[in-house]
Amino acid sequence: MAWPFALPAAPAALVQAADRSDRRDETLTKGRPTDVESLADAVVVKNENVFFVAQRDGNVPLQNEHGLGLYYHDCRYVNGYELTLAGQQPAHLSASAAQGAVGIFTLTNPRIERPDGAIVDKEEIGITWRRLVDSEIPALRDRLVFRNFTLRAIEFSITLTIRSAFEDLFAVRGLLPKRFGTLHPPSWEGERLRLSYDGKDGVVRALTVHYMQTPERRHGTTAEFLVRMGPRGRHQLDLALVIEESQDGLARRRKPDPADLAALEADLERETQAWMRDVTDVSSNGSSLDQLMERSFRGLRVLRSHLKDETYFAAGVPWFVTLFGRDSLITAWQMLAYHPGVAEQTLRLLAQYQGTQDDPWRDEQPGKILHELRVGEMANIGVIPHTPFYGTVDATPLFLMLIAEHAAWTGSLRLFDALRTHVERALAWMDRYGDRHGEGYLAYVSRAKERLINKGWKDSGDAIVNADGSLAQPPIALVEVQGYAYAAKLGIAGLLERDGDPERAERVRREARRLRERFNRDFWMEDRGCYALALQADGRPAAVISSNPGQALWTGIADTDKAERTIGRLMAEDMFSGWGVRTLSSEERAYNPIGYHLGTVWPHDNSIIAAGCRRYGRDGDALRIFHGLFDAAFHFRTHQLPEVFCGFGRAEYEIPINYPVACHPQAWASGAMPFLLTTLLGLAPDGFGKRLRIVRPLLPDFLDRLELRKLRVGQAAVDLHFQRGAQGVHVDVVKLDGELDVQVEKGS
Repeated sequence: MAWPFALPAAPAALVQAADRSDRRDETLTKGRPTDVESLADAVVVKNENVFFVAQRDGNVPLQNEHGLGLYYHDCRYVNGYELTLAGQQPAHLSASAAQGAVGIFTLTNPRIERPDGAIVDKEEIGITWRRLVDSEIPALRDRLVFRNFTLRAIEFSITLTIRSAFEDLFAVRGLLPKRFGTLHPPSWEGERLRLSYDGKDGVVRALTVHYMQTPERRHGTTAEFLVRMGPRGRHQLDLALVIEESQDGLARRRKPDPADLAALEADLERETQAWMRDVTDVSSNGSSLDQLMERSFRGLRVLRSHLKDETYFAAGVPWFVTLFGRDSLITAWQMLAYHPGVAEQTLRLLAQYQGTQDDPWRDEQPGKILHELRVGEMANIGVIPHTPFYGTVDATPLFLMLIAEHAAWTGSLRLFDALRTHVERALAWMDRYGDRHGEGYLAYVSRAKERLINKGWKDSGDAIVNADGSLAQPPIALVEVQGYAYAAKLGIAGLLERDGDPERAERVRREARRLRERFNRDFWMEDRGCYALALQADGRPAAVISSNPGQALWTGIADTDKAERTIGRLMAEDMFSGWGVRTLSSEERAYNPIGYHLGTVWPHDNSIIAAGCRRYGRDGDALRIFHGLFDAAFHFRTHQLPEVFCGFGRAEYEIPINYPVACHPQAWASGAMPFLLTTLLGLAPDGFGKRLRIVRPLLPDFLDRLELRKLRVGQAAVDLHFQRGAQGVHVDVVKLDGELDVQVEKGS
């Protein structure tokens, strides 16, 4: 995502606007991620930082408010792209983007009546529309292949219309005005169409459409071609939509050669296979679990992105294809057992952006880990604070948690030592800036005058509520964030001790122990048998039943008796929909099964809750969560869990209901099934001790055996075989490279 040139300073008027205390902070996050139409059926094609989102017929509508199109660097370069046959829309047959960077759309013709009276009956023509995202140029490479399935010659016209308004992503989402710069009229040069925009940030953005054959006619942004095919004939049309960015408007990309498409596609498939080979292999003898795991890993391959020579998982397509502190950290954690290298690179990258000053506009403070980074026009001119934006309370403790867990898997202090200064600054932020209650709790306040902005993972404006349905009042200390803080301090204390600083380690441990004691006193709701969603102003609890306490259990902060009662409450009918644990109880006044955080089901949330169940010995409940999400996945397209789905109960609805604008693929949703499997298998690494503990291993009810191959702990790699038997799940070491003691703990 690196810019090939230095960005100009923001115009003075916009800098002044950015400094105003009455900025409309509600544009940073909303009850929904966008105001545009549903994307539930969209097809996503992505390669690194370039991605294309289309309807299932391959088209991007020329009208209406939608989020479809071609994106790069937080700008939508194409907001309309339609194919017509003799003025009519082709009929959709199938669409697939299983390869990630390649989409294949299969179409056929409607009934065509030519001006000369000739008729082409419907379904006599086959159309394959192959789209490849080329991140090197960058460009969208299209190949249209028409096939005549009749025994007579066929002739008809086709048109391709392409439009662009060069909107910033925040404008596409309907959160801010459409445009700040100057949009130029389209121009034609032979078979080349050029669209361009002079951004207010001094960047000229352009899209050049290269047609590999000269159009019969050109009008506006429409190219018309005549297709002639003999009996059983074939016709091919290639084009490339090339993205250009410069500060002088002179940059022109080379005309892509259609002959290299096959080689490009082969290279992309080799890269995908290399990624799959590098991931710990899961094999369950061809069961449906294999399919779900492969879809998860391929989804994460699509979301893999690069910035400053480091790899991370972008949060989700289309709205969050960028570095997100919380999302990228949790996804890296979910993948530690499968691909630990991404965690290290994510941590190094986030450390580079760690806060250094107190900047209210960006919510930056020394030691704080970023929330979201943007590189589009609105960020560059200071209309939005995402350069980066630090408006999160949980990314900093999650950063520390991941450092400690990564060390447990790798058995190395190398990363900890490299980031030691960043670790100390993060700890200092938690103690100095995070404590808004004066009770040692990590809490946040809103700096917005017009509405409350939430800074936990439930970051929509109406997410943190009281029992009467009103909004909680800041400062707000979320229940799960206290768990993160506790686990972060315990984990870092262990690394400090290993690194030869036992006194500092003990001080940090004492802080964690004191936090745990206060937490179990102040957050517990005895009358409701569960922890409160949050503490708010004056220490009053937001006394609703929510999924958040389940994430606190994951960290181990809860007393055992309270944890068991909390799990029982989370798995009650008003919370467990049959597909997963709802974000808010259906008995609460604020419950809304279609509300972004007010009753929906989030796969990543459930994967963490299941880990909390396992920590406190509630194995059956962890299995229920696994089975609910497993069953749900098969009802979604390509069997890929979305970011979120509606909270309607399984007893009322035979299928889980789509949330209309959910991201897919989405990083921590793609990581949910892999993390759930790690949790069920009971993998507990001790890389420093060259040991792998397997604690109370479980297999899903439909599975009798499973193998993990190339599981890395420390410097060793191990293949494990799990087999269901009369005495539970038996584990065998099939192959071991390196030194590793595998210990199976069956439990009572």
